[in-house]
Amino acid sequence: MNVLHLTVFVASLSISANALAADGETLFKQSNCNMCHAAASASLGPSLKDIASKYGKSDTALSKLTAKVRNGGKGSFGTLPMPATPKSVSDESIKTIVQWILSQK
Repeated sequence: MNVLHLTVFVASLSISANALAADGETLFKQSNCNMCHAAASASLGPSLKDIASKYGKSDTALSKLTAKVRNGGKGSFGTLPMPATPKSVSDESIKTIVQWILSQK
């Protein structure tokens, strides 16, 4: 009976973790990235499709963009700088957001 309880417990943790894990689009919105970026058209920042198109084929795209989102940057899409992301947004959330952005085509 203990093995059954342990199996059920582990399964429920897996389901709970998956249910609580936010997807990239949700994190994108919660982190206010949508204030400057839109899916298909440029606004204050480049569109997600433009970002994915520019970086999507690079083997280092995920690490480059994760660092750029965390620390800010300028010059990749014009002169307006992108501010650093607040520390309240975790590195794991940024990575999830960037993976989602790179999937936009």
